[in-house]
Amino acid sequence: MDKDMDSALQTYVAESLELLQNMEDALLRLDQEEDKEGKHELHNTIFRAAHTIKGSAGLFGMDDTVAFTHDVENLLDKLRVGALHASNDMIALLLDCGDHIKNLVYQAELGSEIETEALHANGAGLTKRLHAFGADTKIHTIETPVPQTVEAPVEHINGSRASNDNWNISLRFGPDSLRDGMDPLSVLRYLGTIGEIVNIITLEDNIPAGISMDPETCYLGFELSFKSDADKETIESAFDFVRDSSLVRILPPHSLLSECVRYIHALPEEDKRLGDILVSCGSLTQAELDEALRIQDEMQARDVSQLLGDIAVKSGMTSQTVVDAAVEKQAQVRDGKAREAQSIRVDADKLDNLINLIGELVIAGASTSLNVKANGDGTLIESVSTLTSLMEEVRDSALRLRMVQIGATFNRFRRVVHDVSKELGKDIELVISGAETELDKTVVEKIADPLIHLVRNSMDHGIEPAKVRLERGKSSTGIQRLNAYHDSGNVVIEVSDDGDGLNRDKILGKAIENGLVAEGQHLEDQDIYNLIFEPGFSTAEQVSNLSGRGVGMDVVKRNITALRGTVDIESRPREGTTFKIRMPLTLAIINGFLVSVDQATFIVPLDMVLECVERHRVSHSADTNQNYMNLHGEVVPLIDLHEMFALNGQPPQRENVVVVQHAGNKAGLVVNQLMGEFQTVIKPLGKIFSHLRGISGSTILGNGQVALILDVPGLIHQVSSKESHFVTATI
Repeated sequence: MDKDMDSALQTYVAESLELLQNMEDALLRLDQEEDKEGKHELHNTIFRAAHTIKGSAGLFGMDDTVAFTHDVENLLDKLRVGALHASNDMIALLLDCGDHIKNLVYQAELGSEIETEALHANGAGLTKRLHAFGADTKIHTIETPVPQTVEAPVEHINGSRASNDNWNISLRFGPDSLRDGMDPLSVLRYLGTIGEIVNIITLEDNIPAGISMDPETCYLGFELSFKSDADKETIESAFDFVRDSSLVRILPPHSLLSECVRYIHALPEEDKRLGDILVSCGSLTQAELDEALRIQDEMQARDVSQLLGDIAVKSGMTSQTVVDAAVEKQAQVRDGKAREAQSIRVDADKLDNLINLIGELVIAGASTSLNVKANGDGTLIESVSTLTSLMEEVRDSALRLRMVQIGATFNRFRRVVHDVSKELGKDIELVISGAETELDKTVVEKIADPLIHLVRNSMDHGIEPAKVRLERGKSSTGIQRLNAYHDSGNVVIEVSDDGDGLNRDKILGKAIENGLVAEGQHLEDQDIYNLIFEPGFSTAEQVSNLSGRGVGMDVVKRNITALRGTVDIESRPREGTTFKIRMPLTLAIINGFLVSVDQATFIVPLDMVLECVERHRVSHSADTNQNYMNLHGEVVPLIDLHEMFALNGQPPQRENVVVVQHAGNKAGLVVNQLMGEFQTVIKPLGKIFSHLRGISGSTILGNGQVALILDVPGLIHQVSSKESHFVTATI
């Protein structure tokens, strides 16, 4: 049982964190949403998150979480009904409350590892701030209040028009009411003690001709317009002594009908029966539900099928509007359950283990394929070919399991932008595009920290204060953009702003001052911009909580490089700066192109290969432009791997050139032999080889040999930067 409870708690923690993220996203969009319906939906999203977390917390005895979230709900109550409007201070408070609830959830999971005293002190401070907004009072008697007035049609009771402001009571006394000692007027007098009878119509249609009238038989009926703050069940209690022999139908005023509909829309996503929904919102009393179920059973006994909602409406127990809302809520919940049934939560470690096993399977498959080809058995070759094809499909399917949209990561930056802009005193808007772009979950997790550094630096250094922006003819609101898209087997992530841009002269001056650049040395703009990634480099005139210590940008570059990625900078004075990060889609398995140079074997990422051409080697004395080639009228620089890695042996007279491309730049890799495509399981190099340039990893071939994976972006960068000195390694 303890094991089951522990599993349930883990599920609750995971779902709560997801709900809190949804709550945070909705809060950060509140001040940007102008559409009334859009704001209403955001209010509902925020409230549903808090309500669900509180309800489930009670199952695990998390009393602190229940109590604190209850105060948050009360504040959201006033926000939803329009009694309060979402100011910046309120949004900031609710964001802090979300963080506190997250810590309370973690406390339930980790226990003593969380500092309980500090947590309680923080909760007390937040509760005091909540009460300052009036969160200690409720404004509705219904547990789950909702704001907006919903237009409902005017109701009719037996042909008489219902009042929009008062309860409408249709009363038909049973013929034996007088014989049973019931005085109809006493019922009406009791109603006067819990409200006011605004209007009364006496129904005389059942009274017979005088000669046929029985003085002990009650023929009376009434249509009442009744004003009261009491709920339906309290009003119904006035007829307890005559209910068994009489017909009583009570319909709420228009405003309460609307509130019932809103209450139903705001109910948690729980699968409830129609009758339970109608009772919980106050549209039906339990006695009316029991009567409707009895009528339904009697009809089924006569082989007549009728829906419970139709029975309640036709009997005058409730409104068609409320029933329709309840049916719609049921359908919404069931659709959500159906969608949930299509997905399951899988532990990330299990998924990583699956990818590793598939990687080993790829290596074993390559070895088997080589052995079969050496054997020369045609039937066996065909079977292995089929097996290899299926294995590739399994590999691709497994890798897709780890693919996630980057939008979830981008949305977390709404909070970063909100908090940092408030700290800086700047008005900054975050614009997100390409949120649907997918990449490996591992890459997403590891790229988050570098992105935070870039975003915070852009807001601090890049975007100007509102006064300066207005003087330059810009909007007072700065724009911070996050964008992602796929390009040549990579994912490109752009962090850009519309701020001041990088100051070329200031960066160069600081670099000369720090001894990074010799005075008088000529550098291209891109080389100057890249100086900001040097350790300890900063142009900030004073140190702040955000920047100025020269720590961060070098870490960004190092972390991105460790993920086999690159980062480039584009900047224009007074127009803004863009950091463009290129990352591989996955860090596990890629399609490679196998080449050999002398006795060494290399892998070129296949998605970067454009074409292969043959080349006749000539002596340096005969051709001084041997480091370039003419490719369809375009000059392409060449990288001779034999020379680069100082390999032994003499290169052959006829060589091959593998033309590769990265970020729009091309280069030709000079190799001896082309060996075809190869499924490559990437193995990282050890720290001892971290200084090697031009190598991003290794893999194991089918024959057991190790092949190095070429770092094509790094090689192209070396050529484009006209670097002539490479760190070499003897293979």
